[in-house]
Amino acid sequence: MIASKIKLLLIGFVLLQTQTCKKEDFKDVPICVLEKIDKLKTEDVTNPPASVWQYEYNGQTVYFIPQKCCDLPSLLYDKDCNLICSPDGGFTGKGYGKCKDFFEKRTKEKLIWKDDRK
Repeated sequence: MIASKIKLLLIGFVLLQTQTCKKEDFKDVPICVLEKIDKLKTEDVTNPPASVWQYEYNGQTVYFIPQKCCDLPSLLYDKDCNLICSPDGGFTGKGYGKCKDFFEKRTKEKLIWKDDRK
């Protein structure tokens, strides 16, 4: 009972945080991706700005969060926010080798969110 109330409060908070964006921009975005965006909003501003992108990759909708800097890996999630791989970044700059073809095979690019803070 308490867990479900906390979950509802969290969902409400996420929805309030995304109110400044157009509602249609987030209509098909999974709640777990919205939660990741909400977390990015609480972190320090980065250069380049943090962003979340949607693609089609290997027959599924995926969400890509580019690396913020240097040796940090980028993150590629499925629609349930399970980490698929890190396509780039890391020590070698080429990710961890689990989805070497992501940049060649991705389609239907859509910017979901970009940090506009200064």
